[in-house]
Amino acid sequence: MIQFKQLSFWEKVTLLENIDFLIVGSGIVGSACALELRRQHPDAKIVILERSYLPLGASTKNAGFACFGSVTELLDDLKNSDETSVWNTVKLRYEGLQRLLQRYNASDLDYQNCGSYDLITAKSDLDFYHPKLDYLNQKIESICGLKNCYSYEENMHSKFGFKGFQGGYFNRLEGAIDTGKLLLSTQKDLAKNGIITLFGIEVKTFQSDENGVIAETNYGEVKARKLCITVNGFAKKLLPHLEVEPARAQVLVTSEIPDLQAKGTFHLDKGYYYFRNVGNRILFGGGRNLDFKTENTFDLNQTELIQNKLEELLSENILPGKKFSIDYRWSGTMGVGEKKAPIIEKIDQHCAVGVRLGGMGVAIGSLVGEQLASLISKDK
Repeated sequence: MIQFKQLSFWEKVTLLENIDFLIVGSGIVGSACALELRRQHPDAKIVILERSYLPLGASTKNAGFACFGSVTELLDDLKNSDETSVWNTVKLRYEGLQRLLQRYNASDLDYQNCGSYDLITAKSDLDFYHPKLDYLNQKIESICGLKNCYSYEENMHSKFGFKGFQGGYFNRLEGAIDTGKLLLSTQKDLAKNGIITLFGIEVKTFQSDENGVIAETNYGEVKARKLCITVNGFAKKLLPHLEVEPARAQVLVTSEIPDLQAKGTFHLDKGYYYFRNVGNRILFGGGRNLDFKTENTFDLNQTELIQNKLEELLSENILPGKKFSIDYRWSGTMGVGEKKAPIIEKIDQHCAVGVRLGGMGVAIGSLVGEQLASLISKDK
């Protein structure tokens, strides 16, 4: 393995010396942080270090949902957290989505403003959810200005070909993006703004002194004036004291299905399962609620328990009577905690962190990155 000490004068000076801002992680948060730092500091040297050949967390391994909160998930959050915290987080998610869509054209991301359905399986659940719909609509209207964001629809079978769902709560403001196109758009934006991204470099530890930060990597030391940590689900490796845990999200994609009815974005079981069409395929993910302990892991493999459950739901409820195979399987690593609010804070004078996106990185990541950039730019 070549160490930094073996690099040429040109390589060291151009890439690794006199760094103003060093960012750990090249995902949605890290990229947004770098771009906001460039806006605030036009002449700064900004370097992103990514330990893999692609972002390793959930930024390029997510399901491509542009969402901020389904009916069942929000009511579950309100049951377990204080109201102010829940709605502040929803506001951050919604505004983060708007920032993402302001930065890139909808066509750049293949953004589909298709809305989303929160599917209900048990008829008895409707007696609990229905009376709370007005309250949720009022709260969402106070955030985005749109009346009646949520509405209830029946006939899921005739409309989408589903089986076993009583109906669904439709969210007019949610949709879907192409995660691969987001990656390409982000890489172009970083290059255009003179931001250096180095792949395959893992930060193992770091320490601050009076002059800045020294990051110890698998190739040697990197020094910078300021350091931003944006590795979300992997944050515990660098900052063990943080209240953020890794949460594996398993995903699969079917073969192409002729005459596919199930087109749109869908959630069920308080957001623990989610699926959407990608052309004539179904992308389906989730199920970590089947085994929270096992899924709190950095491991990116899949488990039979969850994969079998995803395939069972596909066969029995989502694509009943349809023939399909599974063409793709993968896992991503989210950052979660007891609280769903993100952690955006300074570790010391020279270092700050933006992590714990709670499975909502597409929505919340841009705004978290921008807030992190503003925080690290403050001298005190």
